[in-house]
Amino acid sequence: MAFDIPGYINTAGRVQVDDLDLDAFAERPLSAEALRCLRYMSDVESHTVCYLRDVLVTPSHRDPDVTAFMSMWAFEEFWHGEAIDSVLRAHGQKADYDHIREVREAQGLKDRLAPIYQSIAANAIGDDFVAVHMTWGAINEWSAHAAYGSLIEKEQHPELTKLLGRIQRQESRHLAFYASQAKERLERSQRARSLARWVTERFWQPVGSTIQPVEETQFVLRHLLGDDAGATAVRKIDEKVHKLPGMEGLNLVQRGVAGFGVGVPVGDLGAAKRGSRKRLVAGAAVVAGAAGIAAVRRRSAGSHA
Repeated sequence: MAFDIPGYINTAGRVQVDDLDLDAFAERPLSAEALRCLRYMSDVESHTVCYLRDVLVTPSHRDPDVTAFMSMWAFEEFWHGEAIDSVLRAHGQKADYDHIREVREAQGLKDRLAPIYQSIAANAIGDDFVAVHMTWGAINEWSAHAAYGSLIEKEQHPELTKLLGRIQRQESRHLAFYASQAKERLERSQRARSLARWVTERFWQPVGSTIQPVEETQFVLRHLLGDDAGATAVRKIDEKVHKLPGMEGLNLVQRGVAGFGVGVPVGDLGAAKRGSRKRLVAGAAVVAGAAGIAAVRRRSAGSHA
């Protein structure tokens, strides 16, 4: 079933927080582990606009359905971060725009180069690259939905459950868009299937891992997905990914969390940090691949001239 774009843009909005009893957190505070996870989640939600920036320099900006959705998506994700911040502030933690600025400034050269890599690679390849964005987005939204669900179960706090349940409902619409777009685009193009498989298999990492220290990502993944219930949730995400055309058998999420010591014996952090540095040059690899594909297309066109 096609995603209802008009229905979504006419009903999208900020997540409701006006009726949250923030004083309840003074009476029954969340665990230190939950607050650490919420900080991570807030940072990810607040970084959405940077992901939107990267997408808008690609062929995605030419599709009115994609841009209509992503305008509302970025708006809702912004308010997810604001809502989570209200819970952090209720626990006496700093949660303001200065913190968001610190997170963005910490990205350094990587953040400045990301849109350049994205633009060169995506525009050299063309519209089939949109399938990669949609597939990537679906995996991330499935992962975020599972993470919120895990935190709800672990804390069993009525007010947190109320808030995260509302965020999950909005995330469900986000993932429905990404998944439907990915399925449609992958079905109609063998090239898109090959590209999406190649890129995600080599470069996909757990949500937030590209903007957070390795230690924070490892902690959050262990806490939320490191038990039997978490392992089941991870497998279910992979099963959904495998149903997308061309994405069968990749086990991307299981492999991704395993890279941070979840689901397998924990490796040394040095190896994980080296992997993080390696991802800084991933964009260059994608650009090189895009250049090769573009060159082949030019030669092919010339031979038929």
